[in-house]
Order: sequence, then C-alpha cells, then structure tokens
Amino acid sequence: MRTNLTKKEIVNSIYMQLGFPKKICENLLEDFFTIILQELIRKKKVKISNFGTFILRHKKSRIGRNPKTLENKIITDRNVILFKPSKELKKFINADGK
Repeated sequence: MRTNLTKKEIVNSIYMQLGFPKKICENLLEDFFTIILQELIRKKKVKISNFGTFILRHKKSRIGRNPKTLENKIITDRNVILFKPSKELKKFINADGK
C-alpha cells in the first residue's frame, strides 16, 4: 500500500518534536530542499551521511511506444534524479522490528 507524505505532515512532525513555530519549521524544510536541489544542479551528486546519495543523471532522447495505441513517439532528453540508499538505511529498513 502506498501512502504519500506531504510537506505539511513533515512540518507538523518537526513542530511537535522541536517546538519551533510552524512558520520556522516550514522555512527550515524549504531551505533543506533548496540546498539539496542547488547542490544537485551544481555538483550532480549529494551525499547525506547514513541516509543515501542523490545523483543527477542525463538521459538521451529515444524512441518510445505508447502501449495502448502502439504509436511511436520521441521521448526528449532530460535530467533525472536517482537515489541510492546507504548501507545504514538499508540495515535500518530491514531490521526485524527493532
């Protein structure tokens, strides 16, 4: 089952744990995302210790096919963000009820 985690829920969690005003928590979260995005654009790679690595990769244009209509179309070249979790994150996720 898939659930979405919204920015509002993250802000509320920060607010409950740290006790800062919600506006400060919201600014903190926005600044965090901005730093990650700026570093990705600048260096193509952002590593967060004990969490994982975000990598910006360029994909070339290619021919794709619509599965319903079987119509061929060109998929334009674009940048994609990949995430590789750290060993610690994998270990934490796979821990049995710990």
